[in-house]
Amino acid sequence: MERFFARVATSIATVAGQPLTFLLAVAVIIVWAVTGPIFHFSDTWQLIINTGTTIVTFLMVFLIQNAQNRDAGAMQAKLDELLRAVADARDRFIGVEHLTEREIEMIRRALEREAKDPNSKPGSAKGTVDRLLDRF
Repeated sequence: MERFFARVATSIATVAGQPLTFLLAVAVIIVWAVTGPIFHFSDTWQLIINTGTTIVTFLMVFLIQNAQNRDAGAMQAKLDELLRAVADARDRFIGVEHLTEREIEMIRRALEREAKDPNSKPGSAKGTVDRLLDRF
């Protein structure tokens, strides 16, 4: 079931992001708008577009979120492998995505300070970053 859902979610997310799909959605809205005078802009006429767009949006949120979660997980696994494989990389960063936003921001700032300081040696923020990682 999980593999089937992943395939379906990926396929639908891919199709939903295509220009042709956007044009199809625009065409549906145009047809709906043009039929307004025919149906005297009735409550049923309005309910059709409201219901249709709500259902599509509701379902797409779950499918797209699933696809994004898998993509992010795969990217994290690839980055973790690079950290593990590169000799000078700090493998303590593996799993850092599980920290809170605030904790990650603190680590990011320390790394940015190192990158902005032209006199700093590579890894000079290592002590700061290691102390932050030790706290978590």
